[in-house]
Amino acid sequence: MNTMIRSTLALTALVLMAGAMGFAQSSGEAVYKAKCQSCHGAQGTPNPGIAKAMGVKPANDPSVKAESETQMIAFTANGKGNKMPAFKGKITDAEIKASVEYFRSLAK
Repeated sequence: MNTMIRSTLALTALVLMAGAMGFAQSSGEAVYKAKCQSCHGAQGTPNPGIAKAMGVKPANDPSVKAESETQMIAFTANGKGNKMPAFKGKITDAEIKASVEYFRSLAK
């Protein structure tokens, strides 16, 4: 009986850990908050000082919404102008794509 209880508890812990890890790995929100939020704002709206000094536009700005996902991925990977740094090599391609998807969701 003890073996059955231990096995059940171990299996439950394993399932919970796998679920938590899967969620963390698929979340563009975590990458966005760690790498992008300081300039682009928590909800996709930069603070006025950053917006003015660096030309950062909100996620719902028509010119930003007009950019394709592919363009945004390229900007994130390679940088844009002399103000947005390149993240290629600092985070994975999957993390770049996920963070762009999250940013685009903020415009809705």
